[in-house]
Formats: sequence, structure tokens, C-alpha cells
Amino acid sequence: MDHTYAIQSLSAFLQELKPLMADLEVAAKRRDGQWPDWPHEQAVTLAELRPIIETYVPNGLAALSDYRPDSIAYWELTRLAATEALGRAKFANDNPTFQHTSTPSFDARALHPWVWEPAAPLWAAEAHQDAVLAAARVINRRLQLKLGRHDVGDKSLCMQSFSTKDPTNDQPRLRFTGDRNSQTWVARQEGAMLLSAGAFFGIRNLAAHEETVTWTPQEALEYLATFSVVARWIEECSVETAP
Repeated sequence: MDHTYAIQSLSAFLQELKPLMADLEVAAKRRDGQWPDWPHEQAVTLAELRPIIETYVPNGLAALSDYRPDSIAYWELTRLAATEALGRAKFANDNPTFQHTSTPSFDARALHPWVWEPAAPLWAAEAHQDAVLAAARVINRRLQLKLGRHDVGDKSLCMQSFSTKDPTNDQPRLRFTGDRNSQTWVARQEGAMLLSAGAFFGIRNLAAHEETVTWTPQEALEYLATFSVVARWIEECSVETAP
């Protein structure tokens, strides 16, 4: 963990929370029922900083799901967790827990834009299942547009698109660059075929058909990362059609 970056980010976030908390406290005392607008910017920042906060304060934000995202309790809990994380970051070099920690931090904004752009607003609202589903739908749509196909489901389309078989009139293929006679090229094609189909079959289907999943934020983030890999492969490959 980059403690300097964490200190700067958490300090800026806590400053950002001050006017929001003041507005919420005023609204709570009013009798006319008026409430501040949805704190979109703070919610997006929280989504970005959550991995940092939870690195310093494991489970510090676990109770957020018990409160409405526009409530005072929600943001007071967030402020307390961020403050504690800031304190631990400032003294991390004196803490044996962090002295030998060299794990990389994960920036969700670096995910492929087909993934993070549709997922970000839903993630900020703690709708992790919907965020994963939104990303999967965008990737499927991009794949359909790239191949000009709208006749099969996402799993089948992935299996056909990355297949090492020659393209046909109704089944164009996605092709990586490289020597097609090499085992490496064949393995990459088949790996992309299986991983992309598996992502839709094993992740997207669950998000779409289960009313509620038991994913933790970390698990949902890992699923978004999986779809990010698929998106990069789809964008990287060229389309090959039948002669």
C-alpha cells in the first residue's frame, strides 16, 4: 500500500464530506421533508477509496448495507471508517502489520471503459450485482456490434467468435495476432473462448437470474475485472470473415 497516496486521498475525501454532513444534519432538523440531493460525487469517491479504507480498517464499512445511502448514519459510518484509516495510514510505518506489506492497490477506474463506465454509478450506490450485470450487457452488445451478429446468446457468441475453426458466412471469428500454427496462438484463442463464455455463463447468468446474490464487494470487483479482461480481448482481436 502506498501510504502517502492513501493519506492524501483520505484527507481530501474527509474534507469533501464536511459540507455533505452539514447539509444532512440541517435536513434532519427540518420539518418540511426536504433533503439534500443524492451525493453522487461523494458516492463515486467512496467506491474508489473503499479498497484503501478496508485495507487499513478491515470490515470498517461492512455495516453500510444496513443504512440508506443518503442517510446521516451511512455517511457518519463512512467518515468514522475513513478517519480511522487515515490515522492508521499516518502511522503505518510504525505498525508491524504494514511494514512488510507490498501488495498492489486496485484502481477500479483502470478497468476497461466498457466495464467501469456502466458499472460506476451502480457501484457507487452499493448495487454491486447490478454493476456487474450492466458491464456484462455492454460487453455483449459491443461483441454483437463488432461481429454484426444478433442471432445467438452471449455464451454461444463467445464460443463461436473465438473458435479456432475457419469462419463461415454466418459465423465470423475474432483473431489474435501471431503465428496460427503455434501452440501459443491456439491456446490463447481457446483460452479466450472458454474464459469469455464462462464469464457470461457463470457470472452474468447469476447476476441476471438471481434476485439477490451473496457477493462481497471484493468478489464483485473481481468479477468486473474478469469482464475487463474479456473486453480487452474483444477490442484487441480483429474480425475474420469467410472468403
